[in-house]
Amino acid sequence: MNKTAFSRRSLLASTIALTLFGSTWQTPARADDFKMGLLIPGSVGEEGWNRIAFDALKRVEKELGAKISYVELPENPAAFEKAFRDYAGQGYQVVLGHGFQFQDAALTAAEDFPDTVFLISSSRIHEGKVIGLNTDASQPFYLMGVIAAKLGKGAGLIGGMEIPPITQAFEGFVNGAKSVNPDFPVSTVYLGSFTDASAAKEAAFSVISQGADFVIPNANSAGMGVIQAAREGSGGKASTFSVYSDYTHAAPQNVLGMFLADYGQGIVRIVAGIKDGKVPDSNVDFGLKDTDVIKFTYNDAATRPVPADLRTFVDDVSAKIVAGDIQTRAK
Repeated sequence: MNKTAFSRRSLLASTIALTLFGSTWQTPARADDFKMGLLIPGSVGEEGWNRIAFDALKRVEKELGAKISYVELPENPAAFEKAFRDYAGQGYQVVLGHGFQFQDAALTAAEDFPDTVFLISSSRIHEGKVIGLNTDASQPFYLMGVIAAKLGKGAGLIGGMEIPPITQAFEGFVNGAKSVNPDFPVSTVYLGSFTDASAAKEAAFSVISQGADFVIPNANSAGMGVIQAAREGSGGKASTFSVYSDYTHAAPQNVLGMFLADYGQGIVRIVAGIKDGKVPDSNVDFGLKDTDVIKFTYNDAATRPVPADLRTFVDDVSAKIVAGDIQTRAK
């Protein structure tokens, strides 16, 4: 046995073991510690959606002094519920399921663990201590739609799965585009996967071949395939946006702008309140009004960067969204 393997086993032996359907990591915790667990649908090594949650967890550890742990899981509802129960059974005060797909498992597990707060990303649930933390992606996607309709001939939207957080984001894009040009064509493809970058790339190539000069991902790590297709398809002339994290390095000439989510800031804010005994009395919606959480920026190095007058127009649209004068999706 090498030294690294021995150290890893020693660390695991010093903690309360989690018997889960995935990889786990945790730090030693005492009974009186404030503890937060995280359930990830995939790997924390994936840039984008999953990495956002892991970075948020690390901020909770650093800024709130919490003992933290995470588990990487396959798309398996039984594994979700077991992970929730394992954490809650070990006295974790907060467990975050990072994705709408964790909602049902949290509702079931919460019935037996009234002292644990179950947070669900991309959800608008609020039942007891099961609380949705939703980043209203329809708002920045509305801005993307405005830009695409001003600069392009058509767009293709590539989603991981047909679930509310993604369909609502795409609804925002379509509404933004139609506000500029009611006849602007938008195609939508759902992959049925958040990890299949090859399928995403194929789907993006397909919509580009049909005339779309904008392709936009909302598919976790699979979205990298869309970024690659924008760089390679149509002679490298297709445009895209970086979603949740900065993928500009993968296609610096094609990424026109970035929707960045500083989810960690929002998580720290909510978890700090829970630590002080203030459990949210409703679901939490982060939007463009939360400038510390949601940022929409531009890439000046793109082949066809968003011009200054259009940026001014988009700023005005953003202000109207924040003021409630523009509804980006159906309520």
